[in-house]
Amino acid sequence: MAHLLEVKTGFRSGDPLRPGPGEPKPEYDPETTTLTERRLAKVAELKALNREEAKLLGLAEVGYRTLIRWEKNRSRFGLIGCADDRWLRESGGHPSISEEVREAIFAVRAETLHRSRVDGRTREAMIHQYVRETFGPDTAVPGYHTLLRVWKEWFGPGRARQRYERSSQLPTKAGHVVVHRPGQVVALDSTVLPVMVREGVFGDPVKVHLTLAMDVYTHSLCAFRLTLVSDTSVDVAMLLRDVMLPLPMRADWGEDMEWPYPGLPAAVVAEFAGYEVAGLPFFAPETVTTDHGSVYRNHHLVDVQRVLGCNILPSRVLRPTDKQVVERAFGSIRSLLFEHLLGYTGVDVVDRGADPEGDATWTIEQMEHVIATWIVKVRQQRRLGEYAPSWDPGGDHSPNSLFAASFAQGGFAMEIPSPELYYQLLPQHSVTKIHGRRGVKIRGLWYDGPALDRYRDQRSTRGGRRKGQWIVHREPRDRRTVFFQDPLTHAWHPLRWTGLPSEGRTPAFGDARVRDLLQRAQKAGLKPRSDAELLPLLLDMIGLHTPVAHWPTRLKKSQRTEYARDVIQANTAAADRPAPRAEQEPAARAAGDTVVHLHWPEQARRAEESLDAERRRRREETGPTRPALPPPLGASYRKRNLFILPDGDENDEDEPGGSSLPAGGE
Repeated sequence: MAHLLEVKTGFRSGDPLRPGPGEPKPEYDPETTTLTERRLAKVAELKALNREEAKLLGLAEVGYRTLIRWEKNRSRFGLIGCADDRWLRESGGHPSISEEVREAIFAVRAETLHRSRVDGRTREAMIHQYVRETFGPDTAVPGYHTLLRVWKEWFGPGRARQRYERSSQLPTKAGHVVVHRPGQVVALDSTVLPVMVREGVFGDPVKVHLTLAMDVYTHSLCAFRLTLVSDTSVDVAMLLRDVMLPLPMRADWGEDMEWPYPGLPAAVVAEFAGYEVAGLPFFAPETVTTDHGSVYRNHHLVDVQRVLGCNILPSRVLRPTDKQVVERAFGSIRSLLFEHLLGYTGVDVVDRGADPEGDATWTIEQMEHVIATWIVKVRQQRRLGEYAPSWDPGGDHSPNSLFAASFAQGGFAMEIPSPELYYQLLPQHSVTKIHGRRGVKIRGLWYDGPALDRYRDQRSTRGGRRKGQWIVHREPRDRRTVFFQDPLTHAWHPLRWTGLPSEGRTPAFGDARVRDLLQRAQKAGLKPRSDAELLPLLLDMIGLHTPVAHWPTRLKKSQRTEYARDVIQANTAAADRPAPRAEQEPAARAAGDTVVHLHWPEQARRAEESLDAERRRRREETGPTRPALPPPLGASYRKRNLFILPDGDENDEDEPGGSSLPAGGE
């Protein structure tokens, strides 16, 4: 206690009016030193004591935090708070807890662990019931306060939620895993963006979903995606593709955001990537940790992990600590970035502002640019604090410094995937035979293109599980085209939906719109012979029920969000799609690669033009041909009379020797 009083006041007695010899010492003078400096001086003083003497006094293992803990106990309990509990004798336990009562307590613990949360009085009643029915009514049971104290000593205070109480009792299989290199574990998670943004079609304030990919070793936010609706397996696949691709520099980014890591010059990375690279790590992930959402547990993600060569490993049930690093990242982004933006919605409804929808000023594209800029410029250079690596727990590190340190430790494998990886990550569909006239049928729609000409009415030479079948890749966000890889040249070719008009551009539509289209056609009893008969129905669904000027007022917000989703997903798919080669550009243009602009009047106008063109084509095919103009009078006579001389030219009079007589004159 004298040591603690000297640290606090500078005097071992704690009273400045009764100073000891030489007090206060210079290193403990409150007038010239801070409390932290005095604590560090006390630690150094105790370290200088004789080892045996310090051990006898219980001062051999005293550090800075030990002084803080002792000071808190001294303030609460006085002199007894300075006693080291390791020197106290072991408690005698609770004599009133017999073996019968002990068995009853553990039985009630096992029962309540899988029930909903109950209070102490209910547990006491269950203990009495177990003892009475198992050992008889004459067995003594201690009182409520004794049982409550024993329960807290054996099982803790019980302040945790029920699901976390159950998860803490689950057995651990592989033990604790230490992540020691970038890319070893990448954590994925999605949440609703706590900022209201405006979609680019109608300009309505909407909520978008934010999906993060975070490297557990360096705590780098390697990639992210903003989706207007909940993300799908295709969005997750493209997010993993973004982790493997270097981030290109943007127009308004300065030199301080370029590739900064020593050991690998920025010019070398730019030469391999084909563009200037920003300061964000990229690598091939080895293990991807996710939750148990349906978007992460489907057959498409199984194919994706086979293509990427990684393991998509869901976290353990009721173990939120498996991906706590990405959960904490959402909280840090909220406090460091989102709270400073207009349209912030708060943590929950109670903390929400009066009108966050009216405050929304950012579009989805602007929000994506702000988040990307903040990650590269702020997040990657920010001090980690308690997330320091295991080999240097007391050092100052940032995600960039940890990634640079990994160069010296294990090197860096610069593997940049080819642009064709986009096609390989799309969902696959097996086709038994390519129809001679109609092509291939994928999810209710027929697709055709010149790339299928040499394989029509033939079976594939593929072996294995899909023996004799053709593989076609579907883009769920834009169903106007699918993609087919030539088995001989290995080149990718887009196949155009046969229902699209031959001229003009049709607004984009995704899987959700196709399902609605087929259901509507089935309810109407429509059994078309070709997909061309479905086009008017699709265009009616897209934008021609009411005049264009009345769309913002007559449609519900949910309907406007659906239309905006089609446009935004099509733009995202076009951005993910690699640029076509020179020889593939005509086929790509014919397949309708042009993305509809983010303006609803323009999209509705294109839908109207497409429908008019389709109706005009049908009228020309089914209606009579336009009659030819009748010939002038006397044409038949002049045609049959062989003695009529031809008419003279207009310049006959000007030419030398030209005749001025009329045609047929003497």
